[in-house]
Amino acid sequence: MADKTVIGIIGGSGVYEIDGLADTRWVTVNSPFGAPSDDLLCGTLEGVAVVFLPRHGRGHRIPPSALNARANIDALKRAGVTEILSASAVGSLREHLAPGTFVIVDQFIDRTFTRAKSFFETGLVAHVGFGHPVCPRLGDALEKTLQDMNVPHQRGGTCLVMEGPQFSTLAESNLYRSWGHAT
Repeated sequence: MADKTVIGIIGGSGVYEIDGLADTRWVTVNSPFGAPSDDLLCGTLEGVAVVFLPRHGRGHRIPPSALNARANIDALKRAGVTEILSASAVGSLREHLAPGTFVIVDQFIDRTFTRAKSFFETGLVAHVGFGHPVCPRLGDALEKTLQDMNVPHQRGGTCLVMEGPQFSTLAESNLYRSWGHAT
């Protein structure tokens, strides 16, 4: 862990700021991967440095299939972010997960097909292990916070990422549910 923790938060649909964020300023950060979704909102939350990025841009102007995930992550890194939390309001394929249940995912199934999936391009080849894509230390901290706040939650789950903006058809949802992995 870096000497100074800087939490990066990527907000989903309808999340364009963070309540309680103090000493705020919007900062433009350039990336060699193109433009991020928006400027970064920098500030502090209870003494911790926070950098917030609205995933779809302020005003919800960027559709899911046009998000530049590489530029978003790169911009957060250039702003000094050491940890990233990404919040999304999504549906579940599991009946036992009532609306409002916070799921701390630990795996992903990526069903997208139009976006670049790697930071490594021609001229720089690298192979990155991705068997355990989520930091358990962050999951522990998030779980403790949710317990302290008495928020319904589940530790562990698989986030199925689809090509938006459309949702899956009933047949696709039934297929994904039959796999037994997606939360």
